[in-house]
Amino acid sequence: KNPFVIPGVKKIVIDPQLNPNLTFATFIEGECNRLARSAGMSVAVNPGNNPFNPLYIYGDSGLGKTHIVQSIGHEVRQRHPELQVLYVSMNKFQAQFQTAYKNGEIPDFIHFYQMIDVLIIDDIQELTGKTGTQNAFFNIFNHLQLSGKQLILTSDKPPVELKDIEQRLLTRFKWGLSAQLNTPDYETKLKIIRIKAQKLGAQISDDVVAYLADNISANVREIGGALSSLVANASFLGRKITTSLAKEILKVYVQL
Repeated sequence: KNPFVIPGVKKIVIDPQLNPNLTFATFIEGECNRLARSAGMSVAVNPGNNPFNPLYIYGDSGLGKTHIVQSIGHEVRQRHPELQVLYVSMNKFQAQFQTAYKNGEIPDFIHFYQMIDVLIIDDIQELTGKTGTQNAFFNIFNHLQLSGKQLILTSDKPPVELKDIEQRLLTRFKWGLSAQLNTPDYETKLKIIRIKAQKLGAQISDDVVAYLADNISANVREIGGALSSLVANASFLGRKITTSLAKEILKVYVQL
């Protein structure tokens, strides 16, 4: 059975593949991500009818790329429930392409993606060296762009640094806005630590918060991991969360 064709159905409801926890409400904004966050909200308000098409968000792992693009997806669905939104990683897209190729279903595969109103592709750098997938994605990209649909892409590097991807695709990646996510600045780290501590139900003094922000020069994911480790150890050992305990427990995270 061809998974990309539903006979007799013109308008189908597609599972957007969005994580309910990754929304703008839970996204911690700071100087390090403000451009991407603001552009993302603008896209959500007027998908396909804005200067940011595609919206290309790039940065190192753990800085919130997936969170922000999924937030856009949720916001679009809330504001424009009639639109078809789909989030997919490039690895999954590639696996689907290979299955479609094996079964002789490439035209149906391309047609399926051309029906999407807001297409979110995570880790576009995984297209590297995959000529067949690049050709299929080029056809999808062109159709969506010409039809006034919205494309949102993420990558670990800007378009100019991508290797072994066709120039015609790289050119199109630059048509909209490329927004970088940077390592959290000090004020954003303070905000992240306080909010995550609150979610963990932990009381953490300002001096411990400041110590963590001063010493953890890591991404959002690692800050969360370090804080969870600190809170868990304090709970299991029956100790208060102090700077001394933080130094003792977080040696794997903190450059002392």
